[in-house]
Amino acid sequence: MSKAFGRGACPGVSAPMQTGDGLLARLVPAGPIPLDALIGLCEAARVHGSGIMEISARGSIQVRGLSWVSAPLFADAVAALGIELCETVPVLVDPLPGDPAALLDTQPIAASLRRAIAEAVLALAPKVSIVIDGSGRIDLDAVAADIRLRAIATSEGPRFQVALAGDAATAMPVGVIAPQDAEDAVLALLGAIAECGPEARAADLLAPREAAAPPVLLQPRAEAIGLHPLKGGACALGVALAFGHTHADALKELAEIAIAHDARWARPAPGRSLLLGPFGETQAAPIAAHAQRLGFIVDAQDPRRRVVACPGAPACASGLIAARALAAEIARDVPLAGEGLAVHVSGCAKGCAHPAAAPLTIVGTEQGCGIIAGDTARATPSAYLDLSGLVAALGGSGRKMREAVNA
Repeated sequence: MSKAFGRGACPGVSAPMQTGDGLLARLVPAGPIPLDALIGLCEAARVHGSGIMEISARGSIQVRGLSWVSAPLFADAVAALGIELCETVPVLVDPLPGDPAALLDTQPIAASLRRAIAEAVLALAPKVSIVIDGSGRIDLDAVAADIRLRAIATSEGPRFQVALAGDAATAMPVGVIAPQDAEDAVLALLGAIAECGPEARAADLLAPREAAAPPVLLQPRAEAIGLHPLKGGACALGVALAFGHTHADALKELAEIAIAHDARWARPAPGRSLLLGPFGETQAAPIAAHAQRLGFIVDAQDPRRRVVACPGAPACASGLIAARALAAEIARDVPLAGEGLAVHVSGCAKGCAHPAAAPLTIVGTEQGCGIIAGDTARATPSAYLDLSGLVAALGGSGRKMREAVNA
């Protein structure tokens, strides 16, 4: 029988989380998903849930609108599909299978590590996670993790730099190891975290001190959206879900059109993206055109990519504004120059969709839409605006807000 996880835990298929629109189940794929299995997942989401499906900023799949009656049936349907999932500590790897740019193939390393973690039965906090980055075409730099392994080139061949507690820019490097030592090193670190207590994280292992190894200079890598070469002359296509969500019927149709063009798998990717492949380069254009008609983002310059939003009301019980609907209005009606995140629309002060600072944050409060420049949703708003006049203020008379958005 399913049980519900509370906030602060990680909702799995067998332990969904209560939200404003029912129960939410999260799937963390451990590898590419066969497209026929993805179609089955979409059908299960529509039959047993509301049909709303999401890809999170970390590349997880979320299914919304389950009930106490339907959640166990959904779990059974997922189990029957045979999708390989991270069942214990999430071990996230390069999202592009067969990436010729990768220094190391991280998939077998991760698979062996997942088995070892399951056998170790460590008492770890629910949100402990691991990233293994082979330094391929699509990076995992923005994904925070307790333990990070990133492939680096050395005179002795590829090695892993180990860093703790953060994303690629903020995690503390603690050493460099050979690939064959990765499993033992990670297990030792997880054991040390577990010894600190059931709520401990990797940050608890770090005392204020200098890093044991120099940080890796981060080089820009490819945006997930677009065409990506694979080994053997094939390619993959990356699309994104607008504000991280879509309907199961649209995702099912996208999977079907990809199959019609010889694709075999889909892989959720960080940044609320989805990779489809492999197929010949000439087949990418019709898949992208169909994806665009279904509402998916196929252009990295799409203004919807500059606005991040949580579900907000009524999907989230904590939401005080309809965050995604407002985000769509902003992306459509407010000029968004430049690149990168411009606006974070948060249903409440928790800021789940983007915990870090943003050029402009709009947060739902009891006083209306709180306006925060250059900070997180938890900061104190400098002003409050009525929802009905917000978009007009951003696009028309709100000069200071426009400057913040386009900084």
